[in-house]
Formats: sequence, C-alpha cells, structure tokens
Amino acid sequence: MKFEMLKTLSRAGVVAVAALAAAGAASAADRVLKIQTSSNASHASLAYLNEVWVPKLEAMTGGSLTVELLPINAVVPRRETPEAIGVGILDGDLTSINYFAGVDPAFALMGDLIAGYDSADQIQAFCAQGGGKEMLQKLYDTHFPGVHVVGCGAYAREAFVSKVPVRGVADLAGLKIRSPEGLAADVFKRAGAAPVSMAGSETYGALEKGVIDAADNSAYANNDANGMHKIAKYPIYPGIHSTPILQFTVSEQVWEELTEAEQVALETWYLAAYNGLRQHFERLDRQLVARDKAEGEITVIDWPQEERDKFRKIAQEAWEDFAAGSDLAKEVYDAHIAFMKEAGLL
Repeated sequence: MKFEMLKTLSRAGVVAVAALAAAGAASAADRVLKIQTSSNASHASLAYLNEVWVPKLEAMTGGSLTVELLPINAVVPRRETPEAIGVGILDGDLTSINYFAGVDPAFALMGDLIAGYDSADQIQAFCAQGGGKEMLQKLYDTHFPGVHVVGCGAYAREAFVSKVPVRGVADLAGLKIRSPEGLAADVFKRAGAAPVSMAGSETYGALEKGVIDAADNSAYANNDANGMHKIAKYPIYPGIHSTPILQFTVSEQVWEELTEAEQVALETWYLAAYNGLRQHFERLDRQLVARDKAEGEITVIDWPQEERDKFRKIAQEAWEDFAAGSDLAKEVYDAHIAFMKEAGLL
C-alpha cells in the first residue's frame, strides 16, 4: 500500500488496535508493542504464545515491556505489515516472510526454501547462527527501510493432506494441489502436479467438493483441529514441501526507544518462545500421528528418504531459477546453500 493511502488508514488502524486491546486481557506493562501475526485467531500457535510466552516477556523486563500478538489481517492486510510498521500503525509483525515475495524473489527464497530443510530446528539454526537473520535485515534495509529484524525462524514443517495415497514423486503427476503462489507452485508443477492457488480458509471446502485432491497445508495438529483428516485421509507426515520461515520485526524507531536491557530481553524472549513453540508442536503432532495410526481410520504416509531426496532435486532447479531473479535473491540462495552443505543436507 502506498504511503499516502496508509496515512489515511492510520486513524482507522489505531482504532482497530485499540478495540482489540480492550477486548483482550489488560497488561500492567509500561509499554505494550502491537504486533500483527500471520496466525488466524483460532490457531493453536497464537494461543500458545499468548498464554505461555507473552507473560514471560513482561516478567523478564520487570514489567517495562510486553507484546500484544494480533491475528492476521487484524489491523492491515497481511502483505502490508512492513509499510504499516513504517508509518506507525503497527509496532511490528510476527508473520510469514513469503508474503512479500512479490517485492523481490529474495523474499520467496528467504521465506520458504521449498523441500530444502528437514526440520524447523534446522531453520532456526540457519536464522540464528547461519546468517539468515542478517540476510533478512539486508532485504529490509533495501526494500523497507526503518524496519528492524529481531529474529526469524520456523516452528513446524507443514504436513500434507490428501484424499488419495501419495507415496512418492511419481504419485504427484496430475494431482490438483492447493499451493501458495510463486516458488511453492513452481516446484509442484515441475514434479508433474497441477498447483491451485487459494486461501487457506478455502482449502477444506475445495477438498470436500473435489476442486483439489490434496493440499500443502499447515502443521498436522492444525489440520487435525480444522477437520482436514475427516475428508483427506492420507496425510503425509513429516511433510515433504513447505517449512515457512516467519519473521519478528519492529520499527527501527521502536527499537531505538527501547533500553539496551529491553532489546536483549526481546531478542532472548523471541528465541526462547519459538524454541518452545517448535517443541510444543512437534510433540503434539507426534501424539496425534500415533493416535491416528493406532485407530486405523487414517493412513499416515511417511515418504522414504530416497523419494524426499528426489523431490529436493526437483526443487533445487526452482531455487536456482528464482535465485537468478535479483542480486539479493542470489545472495539469499548462496546463504542457504552454504548452510545446508555445512549441515549435511546437500
């Protein structure tokens, strides 16, 4: 959204934030940062962070600082959070990097290296120790000056829901799959599938009506909660495709206004919270998978490593093509490849 348009919406945005704040539990912290997330209001991940980790930040700072995590689109459309941060409508975001892929293909590669990583833990390591956070800050300095990257990471590898058994790459041929646009869709197309772009909220109805056969769709626990497995009884777990990387950013002005102790606390809190979230979802996913295998009504498919490697080779071709899209995209690609080689993934 253009700056002038955002200015006209700023009053409405502030009112919306105020209303959301009033509806939630009041905080005694001296300063509350309004952070829009990419989670739906009903997502277990948002509830877990709000209930378990948000109170810890206030405790860590002695009551001087906390955050209010708002659901997706609560104040501005999901793709407009960086601009909203720049003009003060939001203090920050905790959202999908992939939303900004249309700005630069570098965001697509930074947001989800499709079929690249085997676990969210590996991505957290890339962000924290492998140069990922610094690379993301470079993207923001180039395209959205005034945004400070506190951190980035992933909490779950997305599972795959399907109405038919998909036991390897060959079974993807002709399959109508709900997929995000861009890099994700490109990889599925190269594998022989027919990607269909739609919002996550439309996935259940599309599966039910036969518009799609399968979907690359959220964590196993979220799919269970949303009833996906009632109509798509052949989930793939662990997933084969997406492990979205989320960013935690605040405005540079907000960052500079924090004390050094608050800055350290915010960075430390984020790393701890996302580590806790990852562990929570991994445990919950495994519990639900074990339950479903025991009950026998759902066939949980785990691709053998040779099929996962075959799919990754297809994905690598797409990574390389996207890397050619801009100088920054090539830098992101090189950073991923260097880290993955060190981690033994390539």
